[in-house]
Amino acid sequence: MIVLLLFGLSYGCITGGEERPTQTEKPKVLTISTTTSLYDTGILENVVAPIFKERYNIELRFIPKGTGGAILDAKSGASDAILVHALSKEQAFMEERYGVNRKVFAYNFFVVVGPKDDPAGIRGLSVSEALKKIVEYGRAHPDKLVWVSRDDGSGTNTKEIALWEKAGFDFNELKNESWFGTTGAGMGNTLLYTSERKAYTLSDIGTYLKYQKEGKINLDVLVDKGEELINVYAIIIINPKKIPDKDFEDAMLLAEWLTSEEGQNAIAEYGKEEFGRPLFYPAVPVLRSEQGEVFKWILKYGFMRDGDKYTECPEKFRYNATYDFFEFPASVVEG
Repeated sequence: MIVLLLFGLSYGCITGGEERPTQTEKPKVLTISTTTSLYDTGILENVVAPIFKERYNIELRFIPKGTGGAILDAKSGASDAILVHALSKEQAFMEERYGVNRKVFAYNFFVVVGPKDDPAGIRGLSVSEALKKIVEYGRAHPDKLVWVSRDDGSGTNTKEIALWEKAGFDFNELKNESWFGTTGAGMGNTLLYTSERKAYTLSDIGTYLKYQKEGKINLDVLVDKGEELINVYAIIIINPKKIPDKDFEDAMLLAEWLTSEEGQNAIAEYGKEEFGRPLFYPAVPVLRSEQGEVFKWILKYGFMRDGDKYTECPEKFRYNATYDFFEFPASVVEG
Protein backbone atom coordinates (compact mmCIF):
# COMPACT_ATOMS: atom_id res chain seq x y z
CA MET A 1 0.00 0.00 0.00
CA ILE A 2 1.28 3.44 -0.87
CA VAL A 3 1.03 6.53 1.27
CA LEU A 4 0.85 9.52 -1.06
CA LEU A 5 0.74 12.93 0.57
CA LEU A 6 -1.35 15.39 -1.43
CA PHE A 7 0.73 14.86 -4.54
CA GLY A 8 -1.57 16.86 -6.77
CA LEU A 9 0.41 20.00 -6.07
CA SER A 10 3.57 18.57 -7.58
CA TYR A 11 2.07 16.85 -10.59
CA GLY A 12 -0.97 18.53 -11.98
CA CYS A 13 -1.56 21.94 -10.48
CA ILE A 14 0.80 24.06 -12.59
CA THR A 15 0.02 22.79 -16.05
CA GLY A 16 -1.93 25.81 -17.13
CA GLY A 17 -4.06 28.75 -16.13
CA GLU A 18 -1.50 30.71 -14.17
CA GLU A 19 -0.73 34.27 -15.15
CA ARG A 20 2.48 34.47 -17.14
CA PRO A 21 4.89 37.37 -16.74
CA THR A 22 4.87 39.95 -19.48
CA GLN A 23 7.64 39.65 -22.04
CA THR A 24 8.84 43.18 -21.25
CA GLU A 25 9.94 42.16 -17.76
CA LYS A 26 13.62 41.37 -17.45
CA PRO A 27 13.96 37.63 -16.77
CA LYS A 28 15.23 36.44 -13.41
CA VAL A 29 18.15 34.00 -13.39
CA LEU A 30 18.23 30.67 -11.59
CA THR A 31 21.54 28.80 -11.40
CA ILE A 32 21.49 25.01 -11.41
CA SER A 33 24.41 22.67 -10.80
CA THR A 34 23.80 19.58 -12.89
CA THR A 35 25.32 16.24 -13.71
CA THR A 36 26.88 16.06 -17.17
CA SER A 37 24.77 13.04 -18.10
CA LEU A 38 21.75 15.36 -18.12
CA TYR A 39 23.51 18.33 -19.67
CA ASP A 40 25.32 16.45 -22.45
CA THR A 41 22.06 15.06 -23.85
CA GLY A 42 20.75 18.60 -24.49
CA ILE A 43 17.49 18.12 -22.61
CA LEU A 44 18.22 20.94 -20.17
CA GLU A 45 19.17 23.65 -22.64
CA ASN A 46 16.91 22.53 -25.50
CA VAL A 47 13.74 21.63 -23.60
CA VAL A 48 13.68 22.47 -19.89
CA ALA A 49 15.21 25.97 -20.06
CA PRO A 50 13.14 27.32 -23.00
CA ILE A 51 9.82 26.07 -21.64
CA PHE A 52 10.57 27.26 -18.11
CA LYS A 53 11.60 30.71 -19.34
CA GLU A 54 8.50 31.05 -21.51
CA ARG A 55 6.21 30.05 -18.68
CA TYR A 56 7.81 31.92 -15.77
CA ASN A 57 10.25 34.41 -17.33
CA ILE A 58 13.08 32.76 -15.40
CA GLU A 59 16.30 32.00 -17.23
CA LEU A 60 18.06 28.79 -16.20
CA ARG A 61 21.83 28.79 -16.16
CA PHE A 62 23.55 25.44 -15.78
CA ILE A 63 26.89 24.47 -14.28
CA PRO A 64 27.54 20.96 -15.70
CA LYS A 65 29.80 18.69 -13.67
CA GLY A 66 29.68 15.22 -12.22
CA THR A 67 27.40 14.80 -9.22
CA GLY A 68 30.36 15.17 -6.86
CA GLY A 69 31.41 18.43 -8.50
CA ALA A 70 27.84 19.70 -8.62
CA ILE A 71 27.52 19.08 -4.89
CA LEU A 72 30.79 20.88 -4.15
CA ASP A 73 29.64 23.87 -6.21
CA ALA A 74 26.35 23.95 -4.34
CA LYS A 75 28.14 23.86 -1.00
CA SER A 76 30.22 26.86 -2.07
CA GLY A 77 27.04 28.82 -2.82
CA ALA A 78 27.29 28.70 -6.61
CA SER A 79 23.80 27.36 -7.32
CA ASP A 80 20.18 27.48 -6.21
CA ALA A 81 19.46 23.77 -6.78
CA ILE A 82 21.19 20.62 -8.01
CA LEU A 83 20.13 17.95 -10.51
CA VAL A 84 21.93 14.74 -9.58
CA HIS A 85 21.82 10.94 -9.68
CA ALA A 86 23.88 9.39 -6.88
CA LEU A 87 21.73 8.50 -3.89
CA SER A 88 24.53 8.04 -1.36
CA LYS A 89 26.08 11.42 -2.23
CA GLU A 90 22.66 13.09 -2.25
CA GLN A 91 21.87 11.76 1.21
CA ALA A 92 25.24 12.92 2.58
CA PHE A 93 24.64 16.37 1.07
CA MET A 94 21.28 16.56 2.81
CA GLU A 95 22.61 15.18 6.10
CA GLU A 96 25.03 18.11 6.11
CA ARG A 97 21.91 20.31 5.82
CA TYR A 98 22.83 21.80 2.47
CA GLY A 99 19.83 20.33 0.63
CA VAL A 100 16.08 20.16 1.21
CA ASN A 101 12.84 19.13 -0.53
CA ARG A 102 14.30 16.44 -2.80
CA LYS A 103 12.07 15.31 -5.68
CA VAL A 104 12.64 12.39 -8.04
CA PHE A 105 11.71 13.43 -11.58
CA ALA A 106 13.24 11.05 -14.13
CA TYR A 107 15.09 7.81 -14.70
CA ASN A 108 16.88 5.89 -17.41
CA PHE A 109 19.47 3.13 -17.36
CA PHE A 110 23.20 2.73 -17.32
CA VAL A 111 24.76 0.55 -19.99
CA VAL A 112 28.15 -1.04 -20.56
CA VAL A 113 29.35 -0.05 -24.02
CA GLY A 114 32.33 -1.19 -26.00
CA PRO A 115 33.75 -2.14 -29.42
CA LYS A 116 31.44 -3.83 -31.89
CA ASP A 117 33.72 -6.87 -32.10
CA ASP A 118 33.53 -7.18 -28.28
CA PRO A 119 36.93 -8.81 -27.69
CA ALA A 120 36.16 -9.52 -24.01
CA GLY A 121 32.98 -11.40 -24.99
CA ILE A 122 30.54 -9.65 -22.65
CA ARG A 123 27.58 -9.08 -24.97
CA GLY A 124 24.29 -10.05 -23.32
CA LEU A 125 25.78 -11.04 -19.97
CA SER A 126 24.66 -9.78 -16.58
CA VAL A 127 26.63 -6.76 -15.46
CA SER A 128 28.56 -8.69 -12.80
CA GLU A 129 29.53 -11.44 -15.23
CA ALA A 130 30.49 -8.85 -17.82
CA LEU A 131 32.79 -7.02 -15.42
CA LYS A 132 34.45 -10.29 -14.41
CA LYS A 133 35.13 -11.05 -18.08
CA ILE A 134 36.54 -7.55 -18.61
CA VAL A 135 38.96 -8.02 -15.70
CA GLU A 136 39.98 -11.40 -17.07
CA TYR A 137 40.53 -9.98 -20.53
CA GLY A 138 42.33 -6.90 -19.20
CA ARG A 139 44.76 -8.92 -17.12
CA ALA A 140 45.45 -11.13 -20.13
CA HIS A 141 46.24 -7.98 -22.19
CA PRO A 142 48.15 -5.70 -19.78
CA ASP A 143 49.56 -3.56 -22.60
CA LYS A 144 46.09 -2.67 -23.93
CA LEU A 145 43.61 -0.13 -22.59
CA VAL A 146 40.49 -2.21 -21.91
CA TRP A 147 38.33 -0.21 -19.49
CA VAL A 148 37.85 3.55 -19.13
CA SER A 149 36.42 5.03 -15.93
CA ARG A 150 35.30 8.60 -15.38
CA ASP A 151 36.81 8.44 -11.87
CA ASP A 152 35.42 11.92 -11.19
CA GLY A 153 33.11 11.43 -8.23
CA SER A 154 30.08 11.64 -10.51
CA GLY A 155 26.86 9.69 -10.20
CA THR A 156 28.01 7.42 -13.01
CA ASN A 157 31.32 6.84 -11.26
CA THR A 158 29.50 6.15 -7.98
CA LYS A 159 27.37 3.54 -9.76
CA GLU A 160 30.46 2.04 -11.41
CA ILE A 161 32.23 1.64 -8.07
CA ALA A 162 29.18 -0.15 -6.65
CA LEU A 163 28.99 -2.45 -9.68
CA TRP A 164 32.68 -3.37 -9.39
CA GLU A 165 32.15 -4.13 -5.70
CA LYS A 166 29.15 -6.33 -6.41
CA ALA A 167 31.23 -8.20 -8.99
CA GLY A 168 33.88 -8.83 -6.32
CA PHE A 169 36.49 -6.16 -7.13
CA ASP A 170 37.90 -3.11 -5.38
CA PHE A 171 37.77 -0.04 -7.62
CA ASN A 172 40.85 1.58 -6.09
CA GLU A 173 42.89 -1.56 -6.65
CA LEU A 174 41.72 -1.94 -10.24
CA LYS A 175 42.79 1.64 -10.99
CA ASN A 176 46.39 0.61 -10.45
CA GLU A 177 46.28 -2.06 -13.16
CA SER A 178 47.72 -1.12 -16.55
CA TRP A 179 44.65 -2.04 -18.62
CA PHE A 180 42.37 0.21 -16.53
CA GLY A 181 42.24 3.88 -17.58
CA THR A 182 40.59 6.98 -16.14
CA THR A 183 39.59 10.33 -17.59
CA GLY A 184 38.48 12.49 -14.67
CA ALA A 185 36.03 13.96 -17.21
CA GLY A 186 32.32 14.11 -17.97
CA MET A 187 30.30 11.45 -19.75
CA GLY A 188 30.59 12.89 -23.24
CA ASN A 189 34.37 13.22 -23.17
CA THR A 190 34.72 9.79 -21.58
CA LEU A 191 32.68 8.23 -24.38
CA LEU A 192 34.81 9.99 -27.00
CA TYR A 193 38.02 8.68 -25.42
CA THR A 194 36.60 5.17 -24.98
CA SER A 195 35.58 5.03 -28.63
CA GLU A 196 38.96 6.33 -29.79
CA ARG A 197 40.76 3.64 -27.78
CA LYS A 198 38.27 0.87 -28.66
CA ALA A 199 37.72 0.16 -24.98
CA TYR A 200 34.76 -0.43 -22.66
CA THR A 201 33.03 1.94 -20.24
CA LEU A 202 29.86 2.52 -18.22
CA SER A 203 27.54 5.20 -19.61
CA ASP A 204 24.06 6.48 -19.05
CA ILE A 205 21.93 5.50 -22.03
CA GLY A 206 20.90 9.09 -22.82
CA THR A 207 24.39 10.45 -23.48
CA TYR A 208 25.36 7.29 -25.35
CA LEU A 209 22.39 7.54 -27.71
CA LYS A 210 23.03 11.20 -28.46
CA TYR A 211 26.73 10.75 -29.20
CA GLN A 212 26.17 7.56 -31.21
CA LYS A 213 23.41 9.15 -33.31
CA GLU A 214 25.60 12.18 -34.03
CA GLY A 215 28.39 9.91 -35.26
CA LYS A 216 30.81 10.99 -32.54
CA ILE A 217 31.45 7.49 -31.23
CA ASN A 218 31.55 3.94 -32.56
CA LEU A 219 30.48 1.80 -29.63
CA ASP A 220 27.80 -0.85 -29.11
CA VAL A 221 25.56 -1.33 -26.10
CA LEU A 222 26.73 -4.71 -24.83
CA VAL A 223 25.13 -4.97 -21.37
CA ASP A 224 21.82 -3.29 -20.57
CA LYS A 225 19.84 -5.60 -18.30
CA GLY A 226 19.44 -5.79 -14.54
CA GLU A 227 17.96 -3.69 -11.77
CA GLU A 228 21.43 -2.50 -10.71
CA LEU A 229 21.62 -0.43 -13.90
CA ILE A 230 18.66 1.84 -13.15
CA ASN A 231 19.64 5.51 -13.02
CA VAL A 232 17.37 7.79 -10.96
CA TYR A 233 17.52 11.60 -11.25
CA ALA A 234 16.43 14.03 -8.53
CA ILE A 235 16.36 17.76 -7.89
CA ILE A 236 17.47 19.03 -4.48
CA ILE A 237 16.86 22.61 -3.37
CA ILE A 238 19.60 24.49 -1.53
CA ASN A 239 18.64 24.95 2.11
CA PRO A 240 18.05 28.70 2.69
CA LYS A 241 18.94 28.27 6.36
CA LYS A 242 22.39 27.00 5.37
CA ILE A 243 23.04 29.41 2.47
CA PRO A 244 20.59 32.31 2.90
CA ASP A 245 21.16 34.21 -0.36
CA LYS A 246 19.89 31.48 -2.69
CA ASP A 247 16.66 31.76 -4.72
CA PHE A 248 14.66 29.21 -2.79
CA GLU A 249 11.23 30.10 -4.16
CA ASP A 250 12.17 29.88 -7.85
CA ALA A 251 14.17 26.70 -7.28
CA MET A 252 11.04 25.22 -5.73
CA LEU A 253 9.11 26.36 -8.77
CA LEU A 254 11.52 24.42 -11.00
CA ALA A 255 11.03 21.30 -8.89
CA GLU A 256 7.27 21.71 -9.19
CA TRP A 257 7.50 22.14 -12.94
CA LEU A 258 9.80 19.12 -13.45
CA THR A 259 7.29 16.91 -11.64
CA SER A 260 4.19 18.51 -13.17
CA GLU A 261 2.26 17.00 -16.05
CA GLU A 262 3.87 19.44 -18.48
CA GLY A 263 7.38 18.74 -17.22
CA GLN A 264 6.90 14.97 -17.18
CA ASN A 265 5.50 15.02 -20.71
CA ALA A 266 8.49 17.06 -21.91
CA ILE A 267 10.84 14.47 -20.42
CA ALA A 268 8.87 11.62 -22.00
CA GLU A 269 9.02 13.15 -25.48
CA TYR A 270 12.67 14.21 -25.57
CA GLY A 271 14.58 12.08 -28.04
CA LYS A 272 11.64 10.15 -29.49
CA GLU A 273 11.71 11.83 -32.88
CA GLU A 274 15.47 11.92 -33.29
CA PHE A 275 16.47 8.66 -31.65
CA GLY A 276 13.30 6.58 -31.89
CA ARG A 277 13.09 6.37 -28.11
CA PRO A 278 13.18 8.83 -25.20
CA LEU A 279 16.55 9.53 -23.60
CA PHE A 280 14.89 9.75 -20.18
CA TYR A 281 11.66 8.43 -18.71
CA PRO A 282 9.32 10.42 -16.43
CA ALA A 283 9.36 8.98 -12.92
CA VAL A 284 6.08 10.39 -11.63
CA PRO A 285 3.69 8.17 -13.64
CA VAL A 286 5.61 5.07 -12.54
CA LEU A 287 5.46 6.09 -8.90
CA ARG A 288 1.77 6.85 -9.14
CA SER A 289 1.07 3.46 -10.73
CA GLU A 290 2.64 1.47 -7.84
CA GLN A 291 3.20 -1.35 -10.32
CA GLY A 292 5.95 -3.15 -12.15
CA GLU A 293 9.63 -3.92 -11.70
CA VAL A 294 10.76 -0.39 -12.54
CA PHE A 295 8.54 1.00 -9.78
CA LYS A 296 10.33 -1.19 -7.21
CA TRP A 297 13.74 -0.42 -8.70
CA ILE A 298 13.18 3.33 -8.41
CA LEU A 299 12.30 2.88 -4.75
CA LYS A 300 15.24 0.57 -4.08
CA TYR A 301 17.88 2.68 -5.80
CA GLY A 302 16.38 6.17 -5.80
CA PHE A 303 14.47 6.54 -2.50
CA MET A 304 15.71 6.97 1.08
CA ARG A 305 14.76 4.89 4.11
CA ASP A 306 12.91 7.00 6.68
CA GLY A 307 11.75 4.94 9.64
CA ASP A 308 9.27 2.36 8.41
CA LYS A 309 8.96 3.84 4.92
CA TYR A 310 10.86 4.75 1.79
CA THR A 311 10.52 8.32 0.55
CA GLU A 312 12.10 10.64 -1.98
CA CYS A 313 12.70 13.11 0.85
CA PRO A 314 12.80 12.15 4.56
CA GLU A 315 10.81 14.43 6.82
CA LYS A 316 13.87 15.98 8.47
CA PHE A 317 14.96 17.32 5.06
CA ARG A 318 11.70 19.11 4.28
CA TYR A 319 11.50 22.87 4.56
CA ASN A 320 8.51 25.09 3.72
CA ALA A 321 7.58 22.77 0.88
CA THR A 322 4.91 23.91 -1.56
CA TYR A 323 4.51 20.31 -2.69
CA ASP A 324 4.34 16.97 -0.92
CA PHE A 325 6.32 13.78 -1.29
CA PHE A 326 5.90 10.18 -2.33
CA GLU A 327 6.14 7.75 0.58
CA PHE A 328 5.87 3.95 0.48
CA PRO A 329 5.91 1.32 3.23
CA ALA A 330 9.28 -0.40 3.58
CA SER A 331 7.57 -3.72 2.83
CA VAL A 332 7.10 -2.61 -0.80
CA VAL A 333 10.90 -2.64 -1.22
CA GLU A 334 12.01 -5.18 1.34
CA GLY A 335 9.06 -7.57 1.40
